[in-house]
Amino acid sequence: MQLRKIFPVIIVLISLSLIGTIYVQYSWLRTMLVDKHEEFKYKLIRGINEVGTTLMEQKGSLPSLKSYRTRPDFSWPSEQFKSELMRPPTIAQKFTEQEVADKLHKAFATQGLKDVKFEFAITSNVNLLSYEIKSRAFLNQVEDTASDRNLVLYYLFQPPSGSDLENLVPEEIMTVIVPNVKKVVLSDMRWMIVGAVFFTLMIITAFYITVNALLRQKKLSEIKNDFINNMTHEFKTPLATISLAVDALRNEKVAQDREKMNYFSGIIKEENKRMNKHVETILQAAVMDRQEITLNRVPLHVHNLIHEIMDNYKLQLEEKGARAELSLDARYDFVDADPVHFRNLISNLVDNAVKYSKENLLLKISTYNTNKFIGIRIEDNGIGMSKETVRRIFEKFFRAHTGNIHNVKGFGLGLSYVKTVVDAHDGKIRVDSVLGKGSAFTLEIPLNKEKVTAATVNSHHHN
Repeated sequence: MQLRKIFPVIIVLISLSLIGTIYVQYSWLRTMLVDKHEEFKYKLIRGINEVGTTLMEQKGSLPSLKSYRTRPDFSWPSEQFKSELMRPPTIAQKFTEQEVADKLHKAFATQGLKDVKFEFAITSNVNLLSYEIKSRAFLNQVEDTASDRNLVLYYLFQPPSGSDLENLVPEEIMTVIVPNVKKVVLSDMRWMIVGAVFFTLMIITAFYITVNALLRQKKLSEIKNDFINNMTHEFKTPLATISLAVDALRNEKVAQDREKMNYFSGIIKEENKRMNKHVETILQAAVMDRQEITLNRVPLHVHNLIHEIMDNYKLQLEEKGARAELSLDARYDFVDADPVHFRNLISNLVDNAVKYSKENLLLKISTYNTNKFIGIRIEDNGIGMSKETVRRIFEKFFRAHTGNIHNVKGFGLGLSYVKTVVDAHDGKIRVDSVLGKGSAFTLEIPLNKEKVTAATVNSHHHN
Protein backbone atom coordinates (compact mmCIF):
# COMPACT_ATOMS: atom_id res chain seq x y z
CA MET A 1 0.00 0.00 0.00
CA GLN A 2 1.35 3.45 -0.91
CA LEU A 3 2.34 5.81 1.88
CA ARG A 4 -0.01 8.58 0.72
CA LYS A 5 -2.98 6.24 1.11
CA ILE A 6 -2.20 5.15 4.67
CA PHE A 7 -0.70 8.50 5.73
CA PRO A 8 -3.98 10.02 7.05
CA VAL A 9 -4.69 6.83 9.02
CA ILE A 10 -1.21 6.93 10.60
CA ILE A 11 -1.64 10.61 11.55
CA VAL A 12 -5.05 9.91 13.13
CA LEU A 13 -3.69 6.93 15.11
CA ILE A 14 -0.68 8.90 16.37
CA SER A 15 -2.92 11.86 17.28
CA LEU A 16 -5.30 9.60 19.22
CA SER A 17 -2.33 8.01 21.02
CA LEU A 18 -1.00 11.45 21.96
CA ILE A 19 -4.41 12.66 23.22
CA GLY A 20 -4.91 9.41 25.15
CA THR A 21 -1.48 9.61 26.78
CA ILE A 22 -1.98 13.26 27.80
CA TYR A 23 -5.44 12.43 29.19
CA VAL A 24 -4.00 9.53 31.23
CA GLN A 25 -1.28 11.86 32.54
CA TYR A 26 -3.89 14.48 33.47
CA SER A 27 -6.14 11.89 35.18
CA TRP A 28 -3.18 10.48 37.10
CA LEU A 29 -2.19 13.96 38.30
CA ARG A 30 -5.76 14.71 39.44
CA THR A 31 -5.92 11.40 41.34
CA MET A 32 -2.54 12.07 42.92
CA LEU A 33 -3.67 15.58 43.90
CA VAL A 34 -6.78 14.20 45.64
CA ASP A 35 -4.71 11.49 47.38
CA LYS A 36 -2.10 14.02 48.50
CA HIS A 37 -4.80 16.34 49.80
CA GLU A 38 -6.36 13.53 51.85
CA GLU A 39 -2.94 12.43 53.12
CA PHE A 40 -2.11 16.02 54.09
CA LYS A 41 -5.45 16.39 55.89
CA TYR A 42 -4.95 13.05 57.72
CA LYS A 43 -1.50 14.13 58.96
CA LEU A 44 -2.89 17.43 60.20
CA ILE A 45 -5.70 15.66 62.09
CA ARG A 46 -3.20 13.28 63.70
CA GLY A 47 -1.01 16.20 64.75
CA ILE A 48 -3.98 18.15 66.18
CA ASN A 49 -5.25 15.09 68.06
CA GLU A 50 -1.79 14.58 69.51
CA VAL A 51 -1.65 18.21 70.72
CA GLY A 52 -5.21 18.07 72.05
CA THR A 53 -4.48 14.94 74.10
CA THR A 54 -1.25 16.45 75.44
CA LEU A 55 -2.95 19.70 76.44
CA MET A 56 -5.72 17.83 78.26
CA GLU A 57 -3.15 15.71 80.13
CA GLN A 58 -0.90 18.63 81.06
CA LYS A 59 -3.53 21.12 82.21
CA GLY A 60 -4.33 18.99 85.29
CA SER A 61 -7.27 19.62 87.59
CA LEU A 62 -5.95 22.62 89.60
CA PRO A 63 -6.96 26.11 88.43
CA SER A 64 -4.50 28.74 87.38
CA LEU A 65 -5.18 32.10 89.00
CA LYS A 66 -2.93 34.15 86.74
CA SER A 67 -5.84 35.40 84.63
CA TYR A 68 -7.92 36.42 87.66
CA ARG A 69 -5.35 38.42 89.61
CA THR A 70 -5.59 41.32 87.24
CA ARG A 71 -9.37 41.60 87.38
CA PRO A 72 -10.60 44.75 89.22
CA ASP A 73 -13.38 42.85 91.06
CA PHE A 74 -11.13 40.01 92.16
CA SER A 75 -10.17 39.93 95.87
CA TRP A 76 -8.68 37.31 98.09
CA PRO A 77 -10.22 35.56 100.01
CA SER A 78 -13.75 35.94 98.64
CA GLU A 79 -16.67 33.92 97.32
CA GLN A 80 -15.38 34.48 93.79
CA PHE A 81 -12.03 33.02 94.76
CA LYS A 82 -13.67 29.95 96.28
CA SER A 83 -15.81 29.50 93.19
CA GLU A 84 -12.84 29.76 90.86
CA LEU A 85 -10.83 27.45 93.09
CA MET A 86 -13.45 24.71 92.82
CA ARG A 87 -13.84 25.04 89.04
CA PRO A 88 -11.38 22.94 87.00
CA PRO A 89 -9.09 25.02 84.77
CA THR A 90 -9.58 25.62 81.01
CA ILE A 91 -6.86 25.25 78.35
CA ALA A 92 -6.70 29.02 77.98
CA GLN A 93 -6.03 29.41 81.73
CA LYS A 94 -3.16 26.91 81.73
CA PHE A 95 -1.35 27.68 78.43
CA THR A 96 -0.35 30.76 76.51
CA GLU A 97 -0.81 31.27 72.78
CA GLN A 98 2.94 30.69 72.18
CA GLU A 99 2.93 27.40 74.13
CA VAL A 100 0.00 26.02 72.11
CA ALA A 101 1.62 27.22 68.85
CA ASP A 102 4.92 25.49 69.74
CA LYS A 103 3.13 22.23 70.53
CA LEU A 104 1.28 22.36 67.17
CA HIS A 105 4.53 23.08 65.29
CA LYS A 106 6.28 20.12 66.92
CA ALA A 107 3.34 17.77 66.30
CA PHE A 108 3.12 18.76 62.62
CA ALA A 109 6.92 18.38 62.22
CA THR A 110 6.61 14.84 63.62
CA GLN A 111 4.02 14.14 60.90
CA GLY A 112 6.40 15.40 58.18
CA LEU A 113 4.77 18.85 57.88
CA LYS A 114 7.64 20.91 59.21
CA ASP A 115 7.09 24.13 57.23
CA VAL A 116 3.29 24.16 57.12
CA LYS A 117 1.76 27.55 57.95
CA PHE A 118 -1.37 27.67 60.11
CA GLU A 119 -3.51 29.87 62.33
CA PHE A 120 -5.44 28.63 65.39
CA ALA A 121 -7.84 29.67 68.16
CA ILE A 122 -9.46 28.10 71.23
CA THR A 123 -13.06 28.91 72.21
CA SER A 124 -15.36 27.53 74.91
CA ASN A 125 -19.07 26.67 74.82
CA VAL A 126 -19.68 29.39 77.41
CA ASN A 127 -19.23 32.15 74.84
CA LEU A 128 -18.50 30.99 71.30
CA LEU A 129 -18.19 34.55 70.05
CA SER A 130 -15.10 35.32 72.12
CA TYR A 131 -11.74 33.62 71.59
CA GLU A 132 -9.88 32.64 74.72
CA ILE A 133 -6.67 32.13 72.74
CA LYS A 134 -6.07 33.04 69.09
CA SER A 135 -3.03 33.47 66.83
CA ARG A 136 -2.26 36.86 65.34
CA ALA A 137 -3.71 36.39 61.81
CA PHE A 138 -6.52 34.00 62.78
CA LEU A 139 -9.37 36.49 62.30
CA ASN A 140 -8.13 37.38 58.81
CA GLN A 141 -8.19 33.72 57.81
CA VAL A 142 -11.63 33.15 59.34
CA GLU A 143 -13.03 35.65 56.85
CA ASP A 144 -11.58 33.48 54.05
CA THR A 145 -13.02 30.15 55.21
CA ALA A 146 -16.03 30.49 52.94
CA SER A 147 -13.75 29.80 49.95
CA ASP A 148 -12.14 26.45 49.15
CA ARG A 149 -8.64 27.86 49.53
CA ASN A 150 -8.35 27.23 53.29
CA LEU A 151 -8.62 23.96 55.19
CA VAL A 152 -10.43 24.27 58.55
CA LEU A 153 -10.11 21.54 61.19
CA TYR A 154 -11.66 21.32 64.71
CA TYR A 155 -10.68 19.54 67.90
CA LEU A 156 -13.08 19.27 70.86
CA PHE A 157 -11.43 19.34 74.30
CA GLN A 158 -13.44 17.24 76.74
CA PRO A 159 -12.56 15.07 79.76
CA PRO A 160 -12.80 11.29 79.36
CA SER A 161 -16.38 9.99 79.49
CA GLY A 162 -17.41 8.95 83.04
CA SER A 163 -14.71 11.00 84.80
CA ASP A 164 -15.45 13.41 87.69
CA LEU A 165 -14.67 16.44 85.50
CA GLU A 166 -17.03 15.48 82.70
CA ASN A 167 -19.78 17.97 83.50
CA LEU A 168 -17.72 20.54 85.42
CA VAL A 169 -15.37 21.72 82.67
CA PRO A 170 -16.78 23.88 79.87
CA GLU A 171 -16.27 22.27 76.46
CA GLU A 172 -13.47 23.97 74.55
CA ILE A 173 -12.87 23.82 70.80
CA MET A 174 -9.56 24.28 69.04
CA THR A 175 -9.89 25.55 65.47
CA VAL A 176 -6.88 25.17 63.12
CA ILE A 177 -6.86 26.87 59.72
CA VAL A 178 -4.27 26.03 57.01
CA PRO A 179 -4.31 28.84 54.38
CA ASN A 180 -3.98 28.05 50.64
CA VAL A 181 -4.06 24.30 51.19
CA LYS A 182 -4.09 23.58 47.42
CA LYS A 183 -0.92 25.61 47.00
CA VAL A 184 0.72 23.68 49.85
CA VAL A 185 -0.27 20.31 48.34
CA LEU A 186 0.84 21.37 44.85
CA SER A 187 4.17 22.53 46.28
CA ASP A 188 4.59 19.12 47.87
CA MET A 189 3.88 17.51 44.49
CA ARG A 190 6.09 19.86 42.46
CA TRP A 191 8.59 17.19 41.37
CA MET A 192 5.76 14.88 40.29
CA ILE A 193 4.22 17.73 38.28
CA VAL A 194 7.59 18.68 36.75
CA GLY A 195 8.15 15.02 35.82
CA ALA A 196 4.67 14.71 34.30
CA VAL A 197 5.07 17.95 32.32
CA PHE A 198 8.53 16.85 31.12
CA PHE A 199 7.18 13.45 30.11
CA THR A 200 4.25 15.11 28.27
CA LEU A 201 6.64 17.46 26.44
CA MET A 202 8.76 14.45 25.48
CA ILE A 203 5.67 12.73 24.06
CA ILE A 204 4.65 15.87 22.13
CA THR A 205 8.23 16.22 20.81
CA ALA A 206 8.25 12.57 19.75
CA PHE A 207 4.86 13.12 18.08
CA TYR A 208 6.21 16.17 16.23
CA ILE A 209 9.36 14.35 15.10
CA THR A 210 7.35 11.32 13.97
CA VAL A 211 4.81 13.38 12.01
CA ASN A 212 7.59 15.53 10.55
CA ALA A 213 9.47 12.39 9.48
CA LEU A 214 6.29 11.00 7.92
CA LEU A 215 5.67 14.27 6.07
CA ARG A 216 9.25 14.24 4.80
CA GLN A 217 8.90 10.60 3.80
CA LYS A 218 5.67 11.40 1.97
CA LYS A 219 7.32 14.33 0.22
CA LEU A 220 10.35 12.22 -0.71
CA SER A 221 8.05 9.54 -2.07
CA GLU A 222 6.28 12.11 -4.26
CA ILE A 223 9.63 13.59 -5.36
CA LYS A 224 10.92 10.11 -6.21
CA ASN A 225 7.86 9.40 -8.34
CA ASP A 226 8.19 12.77 -10.10
CA PHE A 227 11.89 12.15 -10.68
CA ILE A 228 11.26 8.70 -12.16
CA ASN A 229 8.55 10.14 -14.42
CA ASN A 230 10.82 13.00 -15.53
CA MET A 231 13.78 10.68 -16.08
CA THR A 232 11.64 8.24 -18.09
CA HIS A 233 10.38 11.09 -20.25
CA GLU A 234 13.87 12.59 -20.69
CA PHE A 235 15.36 9.26 -21.82
CA LYS A 236 12.35 8.13 -23.82
CA THR A 237 12.49 11.07 -26.23
CA PRO A 238 16.15 10.67 -27.36
CA LEU A 239 15.77 6.88 -27.51
CA ALA A 240 12.73 7.23 -29.77
CA THR A 241 14.62 9.73 -31.96
CA ILE A 242 17.65 7.41 -32.16
CA SER A 243 15.38 4.48 -33.05
CA LEU A 244 13.78 6.47 -35.89
CA ALA A 245 17.20 7.63 -37.13
CA VAL A 246 18.50 4.02 -37.14
CA ASP A 247 15.42 2.88 -39.08
CA ALA A 248 16.02 5.66 -41.58
CA LEU A 249 19.69 4.65 -42.00
CA ARG A 250 18.59 1.12 -42.87
CA ASN A 251 16.58 2.50 -45.76
CA GLU A 252 18.37 1.80 -49.09
CA LYS A 253 17.67 5.29 -50.48
CA VAL A 254 19.18 6.92 -47.40
CA ALA A 255 22.14 4.49 -47.45
CA GLN A 256 22.95 5.62 -50.99
CA ASP A 257 22.64 9.35 -50.12
CA ARG A 258 25.78 10.51 -48.31
CA GLU A 259 24.20 13.78 -47.21
CA LYS A 260 21.19 12.04 -45.60
CA MET A 261 23.51 9.51 -43.94
CA ASN A 262 25.45 12.35 -42.33
CA TYR A 263 22.19 14.05 -41.30
CA PHE A 264 20.74 11.00 -39.51
CA SER A 265 24.07 9.97 -37.97
CA GLY A 266 24.38 13.57 -36.70
CA ILE A 267 20.94 13.23 -35.05
CA ILE A 268 22.06 10.00 -33.35
CA LYS A 269 25.25 11.73 -32.16
CA GLU A 270 23.33 14.73 -30.75
CA GLU A 271 20.75 12.57 -28.99
CA ASN A 272 23.56 10.43 -27.58
CA LYS A 273 25.21 13.58 -26.19
CA ARG A 274 21.88 14.62 -24.71
CA MET A 275 21.50 11.27 -22.93
CA ASN A 276 25.08 11.46 -21.64
CA LYS A 277 24.36 14.91 -20.28
CA HIS A 278 21.34 13.57 -18.39
CA VAL A 279 23.42 10.72 -16.95
CA GLU A 280 26.13 13.18 -15.85
CA THR A 281 23.49 15.36 -14.18
CA ILE A 282 22.14 12.42 -12.19
CA LEU A 283 25.65 11.27 -11.21
CA GLN A 284 26.52 14.83 -10.24
CA ALA A 285 23.47 14.88 -7.96
CA ALA A 286 24.63 11.64 -6.33
CA VAL A 287 28.08 13.14 -5.71
CA MET A 288 26.54 16.28 -4.18
CA ASP A 289 24.31 14.13 -2.00
CA ARG A 290 27.43 12.50 -0.52
CA GLN A 291 29.05 15.94 -0.08
CA GLU A 292 31.95 14.85 -2.29
CA ILE A 293 32.12 17.95 -4.46
CA THR A 294 35.78 19.00 -4.76
CA LEU A 295 36.87 22.37 -6.04
CA ASN A 296 39.93 23.18 -8.10
CA ARG A 297 40.16 26.83 -7.15
CA VAL A 298 42.01 29.28 -9.37
CA PRO A 299 41.80 33.10 -9.68
CA LEU A 300 38.95 33.95 -12.08
CA HIS A 301 37.76 37.17 -13.71
CA VAL A 302 33.98 37.06 -13.12
CA HIS A 303 33.28 39.65 -15.83
CA ASN A 304 35.19 37.69 -18.49
CA LEU A 305 33.33 34.52 -17.52
CA ILE A 306 29.93 36.26 -17.77
CA HIS A 307 30.83 37.62 -21.26
CA GLU A 308 31.84 34.11 -22.42
CA ILE A 309 28.62 32.53 -21.10
CA MET A 310 26.42 35.22 -22.71
CA ASP A 311 28.21 34.69 -26.05
CA ASN A 312 27.21 31.01 -25.85
CA TYR A 313 23.56 31.98 -25.25
CA LYS A 314 23.50 34.50 -28.08
CA LEU A 315 21.70 32.18 -30.52
CA GLN A 316 19.12 31.02 -27.96
CA LEU A 317 18.31 34.61 -27.04
CA GLU A 318 17.96 35.57 -30.72
CA GLU A 319 15.62 32.60 -31.36
CA LYS A 320 13.36 33.78 -28.53
CA GLY A 321 13.52 37.43 -29.53
CA ALA A 322 15.09 38.16 -26.15
CA ARG A 323 17.70 40.72 -25.21
CA ALA A 324 20.32 40.89 -22.49
CA GLU A 325 21.57 43.93 -20.61
CA LEU A 326 24.93 43.73 -18.84
CA SER A 327 25.84 46.22 -16.12
CA LEU A 328 29.14 44.86 -14.83
CA ASP A 329 29.92 47.71 -12.41
CA ALA A 330 32.00 45.81 -9.84
CA ARG A 331 35.41 47.43 -9.45
CA TYR A 332 37.01 44.18 -8.29
CA ASP A 333 35.92 40.92 -9.95
CA PHE A 334 38.68 38.46 -9.04
CA VAL A 335 37.48 35.40 -7.14
CA ASP A 336 39.02 32.06 -6.15
CA ALA A 337 36.69 29.61 -7.86
CA ASP A 338 36.50 26.32 -9.67
CA PRO A 339 36.26 27.25 -13.41
CA VAL A 340 33.96 24.33 -14.32
CA HIS A 341 31.55 24.51 -11.36
CA PHE A 342 31.46 28.32 -11.33
CA ARG A 343 30.71 28.43 -15.05
CA ASN A 344 27.95 25.84 -14.58
CA LEU A 345 26.55 27.91 -11.70
CA ILE A 346 26.13 31.07 -13.84
CA SER A 347 25.00 29.03 -16.88
CA ASN A 348 22.26 27.28 -14.90
CA LEU A 349 20.85 30.60 -13.68
CA VAL A 350 20.92 32.11 -17.19
CA ASP A 351 19.45 28.90 -18.66
CA ASN A 352 16.57 29.00 -16.13
CA ALA A 353 15.85 32.62 -17.00
CA VAL A 354 15.67 31.72 -20.72
CA LYS A 355 13.63 28.51 -20.20
CA TYR A 356 11.05 30.03 -17.83
CA SER A 357 10.49 33.15 -19.91
CA LYS A 358 7.57 34.76 -21.66
CA GLU A 359 7.70 36.79 -24.87
CA ASN A 360 9.99 39.82 -24.95
CA LEU A 361 12.39 38.42 -22.39
CA LEU A 362 14.70 41.01 -20.88
CA LEU A 363 17.64 39.47 -19.05
CA LYS A 364 19.63 41.84 -16.81
CA ILE A 365 23.00 40.81 -15.38
CA SER A 366 24.76 43.21 -13.03
CA THR A 367 27.70 43.09 -10.64
CA TYR A 368 28.69 45.19 -7.64
CA ASN A 369 31.18 45.11 -4.77
CA THR A 370 30.55 44.94 -1.04
CA ASN A 371 33.26 44.90 1.62
CA LYS A 372 34.69 41.42 0.88
CA PHE A 373 32.37 40.09 -1.82
CA ILE A 374 31.41 40.50 -5.43
CA GLY A 375 27.67 40.54 -5.99
CA ILE A 376 26.19 39.03 -9.16
CA ARG A 377 22.52 39.72 -9.87
CA ILE A 378 20.70 37.83 -12.65
CA GLU A 379 17.24 39.29 -13.19
CA ASP A 380 14.48 38.43 -15.69
CA ASN A 381 10.92 39.47 -16.48
CA GLY A 382 9.73 35.87 -16.86
CA ILE A 383 6.90 33.91 -15.26
CA GLY A 384 8.15 34.43 -11.68
CA MET A 385 7.53 32.17 -8.71
CA SER A 386 5.10 31.91 -5.79
CA LYS A 387 6.30 32.30 -2.20
CA GLU A 388 5.99 28.53 -1.65
CA THR A 389 8.16 27.86 -4.73
CA VAL A 390 10.79 30.40 -3.61
CA ARG A 391 10.93 28.68 -0.22
CA ARG A 392 11.57 25.25 -1.78
CA ILE A 393 13.44 26.24 -4.95
CA PHE A 394 16.82 24.85 -3.81
CA GLU A 395 15.43 21.45 -2.76
CA LYS A 396 16.71 18.52 -4.76
CA PHE A 397 14.29 17.23 -7.44
CA PHE A 398 11.82 20.03 -6.69
CA ARG A 399 10.21 21.40 -9.83
CA ALA A 400 7.89 24.39 -9.82
CA HIS A 401 4.57 24.24 -11.63
CA THR A 402 5.15 26.20 -14.82
CA GLY A 403 1.57 27.06 -15.72
CA ASN A 404 1.09 27.10 -19.49
CA ILE A 405 4.74 26.41 -20.27
CA HIS A 406 4.95 22.73 -21.18
CA ASN A 407 8.25 22.67 -23.06
CA VAL A 408 10.42 22.99 -19.94
CA LYS A 409 12.05 19.68 -19.08
CA GLY A 410 14.52 18.62 -16.40
CA PHE A 411 15.07 16.69 -13.21
CA GLY A 412 14.78 19.57 -10.74
CA LEU A 413 18.51 19.35 -9.96
CA GLY A 414 19.78 22.62 -11.47
CA LEU A 415 19.14 25.01 -8.58
CA SER A 416 20.04 22.37 -5.99
CA TYR A 417 23.41 22.17 -7.75
CA VAL A 418 23.66 25.98 -7.79
CA LYS A 419 23.11 26.15 -4.02
CA THR A 420 25.70 23.42 -3.39
CA VAL A 421 28.31 25.20 -5.53
CA VAL A 422 27.62 28.58 -3.89
CA ASP A 423 28.00 27.00 -0.42
CA ALA A 424 31.20 25.23 -1.50
CA HIS A 425 32.62 28.65 -2.51
CA ASP A 426 31.62 30.12 0.91
CA GLY A 427 29.13 32.37 -0.83
CA LYS A 428 25.50 33.36 -0.36
CA ILE A 429 22.48 33.26 -2.66
CA ARG A 430 19.17 35.10 -2.37
CA VAL A 431 16.02 34.85 -4.47
CA ASP A 432 13.48 37.61 -5.06
CA SER A 433 10.48 36.74 -7.19
CA VAL A 434 6.95 37.90 -7.94
CA LEU A 435 4.58 35.52 -9.68
CA GLY A 436 3.94 36.71 -13.24
CA LYS A 437 6.53 39.50 -13.10
CA GLY A 438 9.92 37.79 -12.96
CA SER A 439 12.71 36.58 -10.71
CA ALA A 440 16.08 37.81 -9.51
CA PHE A 441 18.92 35.65 -8.17
CA THR A 442 21.61 37.50 -6.24
CA LEU A 443 24.95 35.80 -5.57
CA GLU A 444 27.68 37.03 -3.25
CA ILE A 445 31.07 35.32 -3.68
CA PRO A 446 34.20 36.17 -1.61
CA LEU A 447 36.82 38.17 -3.52
CA ASN A 448 40.41 37.04 -4.03
CA LYS A 449 42.15 39.03 -1.26
CA GLU A 450 45.60 39.11 -2.91
CA LYS A 451 44.31 40.41 -6.26
CA VAL A 452 42.12 43.02 -4.57
CA THR A 453 45.03 44.20 -2.39
CA ALA A 454 47.33 44.40 -5.43
CA ALA A 455 44.72 46.32 -7.44
CA THR A 456 44.21 48.73 -4.54
CA VAL A 457 47.97 49.37 -4.23
CA ASN A 458 48.31 49.98 -7.98
CA SER A 459 45.41 52.45 -7.98
CA HIS A 460 47.08 54.37 -5.11
CA HIS A 461 50.38 54.49 -7.07
CA HIS A 462 48.61 55.83 -10.18
CA ASN A 463 46.95 58.50 -8.10
